[in-house]
Amino acid sequence: MKILTVIGARPQFIKAAAVSHTLQKSGMNEILLHTGQHFDAQMSQVFFDELKIPRPKYQLDINSLTHGAMTGRMLEAIEKVLLDEKPDALMVYGDTNSTLAGALAAAKLHIPVAHVEAGLRSFNRKMPEELNRIMTDHLSTVLFAPSEPAVELLKKEGVPALQIHNTGDVMLDAVYLFRPIALRQADLKLPNNYVLLTFHREENTADPNRIRSILGAINTVAAKHPVIFPVHPRTRKVMETAGIQLHANVQLLPPVGYLEMLQLEAKAGVVVTDSGGVQKEAYFNRVPCVTIRTETEWTELVETGWNTLVDPGDEKAISSQVESAFGRRGQDVTLFGDGHASEKIAKVLMGLK
Repeated sequence: MKILTVIGARPQFIKAAAVSHTLQKSGMNEILLHTGQHFDAQMSQVFFDELKIPRPKYQLDINSLTHGAMTGRMLEAIEKVLLDEKPDALMVYGDTNSTLAGALAAAKLHIPVAHVEAGLRSFNRKMPEELNRIMTDHLSTVLFAPSEPAVELLKKEGVPALQIHNTGDVMLDAVYLFRPIALRQADLKLPNNYVLLTFHREENTADPNRIRSILGAINTVAAKHPVIFPVHPRTRKVMETAGIQLHANVQLLPPVGYLEMLQLEAKAGVVVTDSGGVQKEAYFNRVPCVTIRTETEWTELVETGWNTLVDPGDEKAISSQVESAFGRRGQDVTLFGDGHASEKIAKVLMGLK
């Protein structure tokens, strides 16, 4: 069986690493297509190297465009690959422009679409990711949901139950697979009880007031706690343009690989982020998380006390929530499956023949 997998951004590389290992063991022929949506070496190539993801057969190098232009060019290029390769199915992950372009190209050619991480909603249609995930779900032939709430949402939206599979979350597979390796690596010489900060979303980085609010709060926190901040290229550019100064207790890092990030998350006192994936990874490591957004796709984490949402424009609320998160424990619950999502995905894909 031939599967064409479309990836293009950091979280997708991590998910694909876990699933690709399983597909190889199952004897499937997987062809990787990398759209190039994340093109920086530290945002892309390092993940292929350290996670031992097979080299992409196709590298599109489509990036640094508007959403419409990027998605349109990807759609055209992926269609050509599909016509040449004639795969039995196309698989996509998450909610990026690469995800939507792949799903749309395959659906128009009547090629089955498999969507990993289906059924998530923020209910904020101003987010491009929300539009991508809604359309991808309704273009898909098989939908791999990471949790029961995601399954129920898809049913409410009219997706036939036979197309939905609650596999659990492939990111948990990846954590189980790679965390032991990450923790065996040379220690990063981390301080005690630090805050790990990441943010990159357009709604935060495109608003100068939000940038100043987030980093003003971090400066307040840094007066009492060390802060480690791997800086996304988009965030760094905005910070430099705005001339924002950070407290001496904030340690800036270039973008880090997945293994380094796992080590940073596992040893943090609190994680502060606007990333969907980092919210879950904090929970997998049982570290409290403060999410600088007003909504999240991962509502289970908020409901069980592992995650707190805070308005990114409210500087005082951010610093207060970060301070109160130290030592906090959520409910002792198991969310997002048992760490064997990849095997369940492979079994369903085999049944498509």
